[in-house]
Amino acid sequence: MDSKMPSKSNIEELYNSYYPIFSCILNNVQNMLAGDLDLNPRPVLKSRIKSFKSYYSKVVRQRSDAIYRTDKLVCLTDMIGIRVVCAFLEDISNVVKQISEKYSVREIERKGETMSFKEFGYESVHILINIPTECLDLSVLTPGLVKDHPIPPELCCEIQVRTILQDAWAEVEHELIYKTEFTPFDAPLRRKLACVNASLSLADTIFQEIRDYQKNFQRAVDERRESFYQKADVITDQENGLQAAKDHAPAKQEEIGRVSPYVRGTIDDMILRALQAHNSGNLDLAVTIYSDILNSKTQLNDNVLSVIHKHRGMAFFAQNKYNEALDDFEKSANYGTDNFRSIYYMGIVYGVTGQNEKALEAFTKSLEINGFQSHAYYRRALTYFNLADYQKSLEDLNAANRLGLDNDECKALRAKLNKKFDMM
Repeated sequence: MDSKMPSKSNIEELYNSYYPIFSCILNNVQNMLAGDLDLNPRPVLKSRIKSFKSYYSKVVRQRSDAIYRTDKLVCLTDMIGIRVVCAFLEDISNVVKQISEKYSVREIERKGETMSFKEFGYESVHILINIPTECLDLSVLTPGLVKDHPIPPELCCEIQVRTILQDAWAEVEHELIYKTEFTPFDAPLRRKLACVNASLSLADTIFQEIRDYQKNFQRAVDERRESFYQKADVITDQENGLQAAKDHAPAKQEEIGRVSPYVRGTIDDMILRALQAHNSGNLDLAVTIYSDILNSKTQLNDNVLSVIHKHRGMAFFAQNKYNEALDDFEKSANYGTDNFRSIYYMGIVYGVTGQNEKALEAFTKSLEINGFQSHAYYRRALTYFNLADYQKSLEDLNAANRLGLDNDECKALRAKLNKKFDMM
């Protein structure tokens, strides 16, 4: 053995003396990172300081010249680390992007990136960042400790970014292989481990596909709802003598996707196809698919029935089939006892067909279920105006304003109300 080599106990003593310093810095970095990452759902952050056993093994293995100095700690790049555990694969790239924009990055390494499609193994993105200046605040520690332990200039923080399933595999693999002296050499056993990892990778991919579909589904629903509101606004404005909103060219509809995580012919798949037909203007096809779902032999629960009737009602409304739309909205509301939106849609149909008393009743019922609907207050204000109850109309218009709605239609209605009050 090299006589100049310091004893393990001396290295451990130096390591332990720095532990509070690194712990404080790591806590500061983790708190900053938690505040900087903008993801939904929020990722889970785990942190650790490299254990002395791992530290010593790596330092000796590296044979660094600095190890011969008992007054200087050998600082490894992964001395302190944070793991960011995300729900979905797409979140990984978002985390890497946000960290790259907000921190000084030394290096980004994508573990497992070079594996072929036939291989499955450890996957993770490792990012080395310089310690932000704000995170070097050690005021919570005793001054003597800080003075005697200058922060190594090469100190950095390793951030590992993984999905939940990648993290689960890494943890289990670490316990089964790296922390034991026995490594499975038997081919069937190694094959089983590879199958487990492949299954987790497939699950991550499927989860991401479903999430992509949900996003596209929600975008389709939002676009359909917006087109419904635009049509209702144009009709209402014209009938009330208000300046109609400018027509907007319909946005180019994108395919929801040919590869669906849903089995073809299932309710989910049919709903997606109906929404796509609806948003692309093929209303007859949309109504047909919605009707096929309702007439199918599949046992549908009340929630599904409520949703399908609501969607078909909106398609009927777009076709100017107001009686059919109203019938569907009523059925939707009956299947969902707290379905304030379907009741609100009933109010819109009553309003555009001149049934103001029924419209007033529907808007009021919808607001009783959910009192934070700015557009419902605005439409009830219009209804009160049509019924010549200008004071209640003003009160509802003010309520809509307080909830953040103050568009051109609101301003036009306020102007008409001011004229009515001036005439009194």
